[in-house]
Amino acid sequence: MKSILKMLLSGFLLMSALWLLLFVPAGTLNYWQAWLFFAVLLAASWVASIYLLRKSPAILERRMMASESRGVQKVLSVATYVFWIALVVVSALDHRFGWSTVPIPLCLVGFVLIVVGIGGVTQVFAQNSHAAITIRVEEDQPLISTGVYALVRHPMYTFNTFLYTGTPLALGSYWGLLFAIPAPLIFALRICDEEKLLREELTGYGSYMQKVPHRLVPGLW
Repeated sequence: MKSILKMLLSGFLLMSALWLLLFVPAGTLNYWQAWLFFAVLLAASWVASIYLLRKSPAILERRMMASESRGVQKVLSVATYVFWIALVVVSALDHRFGWSTVPIPLCLVGFVLIVVGIGGVTQVFAQNSHAAITIRVEEDQPLISTGVYALVRHPMYTFNTFLYTGTPLALGSYWGLLFAIPAPLIFALRICDEEKLLREELTGYGSYMQKVPHRLVPGLW
């Protein structure tokens, strides 16, 4: 019950903040991309949360943990949120002032990327009950090397890249994409720091690195 209440409160606050970030800068409610984006994100997030809650409440508890212990991770974590907010706000301002026009088919591609991103992150949590938005190794934590972890070592960041790229397109803005560009770089920096900890504290991680050589993009890096 505590997990459910926490999830409800957290979801309400996040969706309220998202609504304000979308429609206040846009200066209008006549913004179909924003309404559809809000609905897709709301539906996908709730479906993912309910799925994880039924699978294991402990997974949701880890998802809602937001305290980083490593200094560099604190800075990079804040940077990811800043760029996410910036790309949403700039996309809404783009709609208000008409800086760019994204064709409807490309907007729909953006929505597909968003759904794939959220679905992929949900799959990461489903396969790895120790996955979290914070960097830590817990006692008796197993090494997961199957499923999406057989493709890249940090699939959560891979799917978040889909989300960052898809959002400005879905909102009909090319200018918002400028704030999605730094996301893979920030994720790469987080990965490099995270792997220092994993090599030291997670049994078998060195062998896993040999088995799965790519960290973020299959076949590339």
